[in-house]
Amino acid sequence: MEEIRLAELRRDYSSKELAEETIDRDPFRQFSIWMAETLNSQIIDANAMTISTVDAENRPSSRVVLLKGFDLNGFVFFTNYESKKAIDLGHNPHAALHFFWPQLDRQIAISGRVEKTSREESEKYFNSRPVDSRLGAWTSSQSREIESRSELEKRFEEFSGKFGHDVPLPEFWGGFRLTPDKFEFWQGRQNRLHDRIVYVPSGETWQIRRLSP
Repeated sequence: MEEIRLAELRRDYSSKELAEETIDRDPFRQFSIWMAETLNSQIIDANAMTISTVDAENRPSSRVVLLKGFDLNGFVFFTNYESKKAIDLGHNPHAALHFFWPQLDRQIAISGRVEKTSREESEKYFNSRPVDSRLGAWTSSQSREIESRSELEKRFEEFSGKFGHDVPLPEFWGGFRLTPDKFEFWQGRQNRLHDRIVYVPSGETWQIRRLSP
């Protein structure tokens, strides 16, 4: 096997600064500013985020999901309620989100408590999805072992024949909303002297702190 010299991989960072004097005092607005800049940069999967959960045995796991909405109430994603991530959240409702946009030398880490969205909110989003995506939700017993790819494709055809284009929201599928209790914004800088700004709750407002890189 050819040697891969990972220790030799390096690059410098030289993007914009992140300063306490110019950052928005509200972390939700600051997130919105960075997300808008990311979308305007036409970065593929700009809304992709890693979500980390902890299971009943205190073992962490991470996977990438797509952010489908955010406001002052929190950050929303959708999934199978019988998936590993959902089972983990049933044992421990605290989770961490992480966005990484290397093209802009930026990261955002958000942690908080997760709760299910309402059935109405889940149904509204589900019905906005393409028909094949809705059929996929019925097809996949997410995180469970299957015998083969053909089994999955057969189930898809069966549900396609059953529902046609009128695919209802499954009882086992819906949204989660993470309500933040901490934000960290990371901006890459030269000489590895990166900017790290953290927001933590302070009464009805947020306190801003700078961390050493």
